[in-house]
Amino acid sequence: MKVREGGSDSGRLYAYYQLHGTAEQVEVIARALTVEETIEFPAELVTDPEINENVIGRVEGIEAIGEGCHDVAISYSVEVTGWELPQLINVLFGNCSMWPGVRLVDVSVPDSLLQRFSGPRFGTAGIRELLGADSRPLLATAIKPMGTSAEVFAEMVFECAAGGVDIIKDDHGLANQPYAPFSERVARCGDAVRAANDRYGTRALYMPCVNAPVDELDARVDLALESGAGGLLVLPGIGGYDVIRYLASRSPGCVPIMAHPSMLGALVLDESEGIAPGLVFGSLPRLAGADLSVFPHSGGRFSFSREDCSSIAEHCRAGLGSLSETIPAPGGGMTLEHVPEVAAFYGNDVAILVGGDLHRGPLRKSAESFRDRLERIA
Repeated sequence: MKVREGGSDSGRLYAYYQLHGTAEQVEVIARALTVEETIEFPAELVTDPEINENVIGRVEGIEAIGEGCHDVAISYSVEVTGWELPQLINVLFGNCSMWPGVRLVDVSVPDSLLQRFSGPRFGTAGIRELLGADSRPLLATAIKPMGTSAEVFAEMVFECAAGGVDIIKDDHGLANQPYAPFSERVARCGDAVRAANDRYGTRALYMPCVNAPVDELDARVDLALESGAGGLLVLPGIGGYDVIRYLASRSPGCVPIMAHPSMLGALVLDESEGIAPGLVFGSLPRLAGADLSVFPHSGGRFSFSREDCSSIAEHCRAGLGSLSETIPAPGGGMTLEHVPEVAAFYGNDVAILVGGDLHRGPLRKSAESFRDRLERIA
């Protein structure tokens, strides 16, 4: 069988791995995976036929794809996930994340499990409606640098919104530092985005970073929403993907959520191990409920390939039950000169993130140039 053609059994979760070694070694590793990711117990000691049949995973196929490299399909009973996102991730790549030469490359999630997830609450259509942007690529930026005062950050937000930037997020490193404490920063920036929108007829969203201690998370989110935040920036590599799911499900006060890639790079950079970029920055944040997913575009200051970026965008958009799409938000050292190429690569359903380069000139003028470039492309 072609190992990536599985997944028809609605009661089975299919995980596709790349394993390295000889055919004999790979078969042994694959069998060990089925046990390690489920019962983590000597299989020969299991006497309960129900556990052997329906709890331990199954090797569904092994196919050589190159010298010393094999595609392996393993299916798991959907019940082992407990119908929860943290356990789903644990089953797919928990203990085996500590094994050399194992890479999770794709997943086929049955409808019976997909139905347990709400996915993005806004998605592409909802974000466009909020911003009043029918079809063009979206503009995103981050307020920088750390060490700046809350007052100056608010001035940045005002100028970016006035210049036509759609999404103005905190830089991912902004938390509760004394230079710009969270409460002051979100209050000032919330006021600034409202003032710009009212004065210039824009509909910009300000998204503060809620990378917070878990016991502070709710309080910071409540404060952000009370201050007029139009969305939230979340770091799933630090807080966990389930933080996105939790915040997306909060009611009242549901706002768009943008996922940031901080600390996730270690999962994807070694092509012989870890997890494929399409899952890390596409499928997983989408399952969790991220409306936008930030990742480095090829050609910036990070080493992602064009194939990586294409795969991420595909996983953000491809059919996934009834879940809405997640908008890809490529960034990572993008400049205004990159804008036409990035828009051509991803198409119009993209949020192009340009950060530091906007500050090379007067901020509002740079923002207007950013908007003009996209208006001419759309």
